[in-house]
Amino acid sequence: MRIALISCSNLPEWEVDDQPFRAALAARGVEVCTPAWDDADQDWAAYDACVVRTTWDYWDRGPEFLAWIDRVQHLPRLFNPGQVLRWNLDKRYLKQLAQAGVPIAPTEWLEPGQSVDVATLMDSRGWSRGFFKPVFGACAAGTLRFDVSGEGLAAAQAHIEGHLAHEAMMLQPYLPQVETFGEVSALFFDGRLSHGVRKIPVAGDYRVQDDFGASDEPYAWDGDELALAQRTVEAAATLLKLDAPLLYARADFLRGDDGGLLLTELELVEPSLFFRHDNGAAERLADALLARLT
Repeated sequence: MRIALISCSNLPEWEVDDQPFRAALAARGVEVCTPAWDDADQDWAAYDACVVRTTWDYWDRGPEFLAWIDRVQHLPRLFNPGQVLRWNLDKRYLKQLAQAGVPIAPTEWLEPGQSVDVATLMDSRGWSRGFFKPVFGACAAGTLRFDVSGEGLAAAQAHIEGHLAHEAMMLQPYLPQVETFGEVSALFFDGRLSHGVRKIPVAGDYRVQDDFGASDEPYAWDGDELALAQRTVEAAATLLKLDAPLLYARADFLRGDDGGLLLTELELVEPSLFFRHDNGAAERLADALLARLT
């Protein structure tokens, strides 16, 4: 059996998070390949399954990646399926999840070409600190936190004008607990919680990716918080009218001012799955994948 863990041609050498998953598949007799998504010579139908894993340059090549999804979405064993990938690449999916009862931060959705006066918009919302984020993006690219006082407002106005010239953006209130509590993630395999992770940025920063020096550690999900994470994943499956649970999903949450969890993203395309924080996680995903192929 040959399985493609789809990657990119410029994957950093330091990226080793998927090694336990590759080892778990190999131990089960699988030939594991890691082709780049943009390799024009690939015959994707030659694999028994294709799992999107480390396509980490997609956000900078949006039209190309969407065109690639169009070419491969017919594959019967593409995980996650093409319709899921396309839906999840546009963060407007958060609107749909919010309508389904999943709490998210208050959001202003800003469209390309739209004229925005940041001072007026922030005042209408009663926000003193704001956060800009691209609708299509990853790894904190294009984000900005700002205050409405001093030079922050001018920087925010210049930032949004530059980005709205070519892409849609989100404006949310800045959630300061990201600097102290960090961001927590619930990892689901086959619709069931596998493990949890807490990501903590460098002091004074808000970026929780290890690219920016952030640290991460195991996180225990229980009670109402676990129920929220489970409801989030199930809501997505319902919205997408899926016949089976998502093979993998990562739900990311920040704490709001009242301490409650707010969904920031539901990662269904190529999330880091933090196998290093749970010794059985890689085996669980390998078994879930192979169960779908037999």
